[in-house]
Amino acid sequence: QVQLVESGGGLVQPGGSLRLSCAASGFTFENYYINWVRQAPGKGLEWVASINTGGRSPYYARSVKGRFTISRDNLKKTVHLQMNNLKPEDTGLYHCVRADYYNDYDPMEPLDLGSRGQGTQVTVSS
Repeated sequence: QVQLVESGGGLVQPGGSLRLSCAASGFTFENYYINWVRQAPGKGLEWVASINTGGRSPYYARSVKGRFTISRDNLKKTVHLQMNNLKPEDTGLYHCVRADYYNDYDPMEPLDLGSRGQGTQVTVSS
């Protein structure tokens, strides 16, 4: 079955860095866009970043652009999210989610939210 497993979260001070990983199985990985979404305590899901099937076209939310980098390795069926200069508002549970395409007007629209895993917690605090 479709499985996405996130890892790499933790507690980090403001200005610090983390690298999240997403391991995929159970579907043809290279045929799907992969996204990262996050959920802060008491808030809804927020789209963070997306990468196309070939890995050459990344897309970012305005709040993370210039600080986060999404990448993928189709041979290893993994996606990474390098997060630099972290801020307290980056705190949340991060999930990777697959999608058939990217919608520039509503990046959440094409997401297969049923594919997301348990998530990995990122806490940015001094």
